[in-house]
Amino acid sequence: MQLHGAVAEYEAAPDGEKGSVIRREGLYSSQITEWRLARDAGALGGLEPGSRKPKRSAAEVELEKLKAKHRRTETELAQTRLALDIMGKASALLESLAESADTDKPSPK
Repeated sequence: MQLHGAVAEYEAAPDGEKGSVIRREGLYSSQITEWRLARDAGALGGLEPGSRKPKRSAAEVELEKLKAKHRRTETELAQTRLALDIMGKASALLESLAESADTDKPSPK
């Protein structure tokens, strides 16, 4: 029996027979409660037969993989550019410090 069917049958059963429905189906009342909440929240809508998304073609799967790889590569490129920019600035700073240290030394007499 489908989830919706078990919940529907449980809900339709008179109060004295609800226990027999869940025993026959091998369920617990807590499961029925969870399924009701999920159904009411719309979470069980995807479990209906025939409501699945159609399978993606191999080309679509490959395209998604390539797009993900492209995003990762773009991120790595941006990080590399930022690192190079920082290294350039650090190099310029060190060069400036070295030059100022050379000019600050007293000349030997």
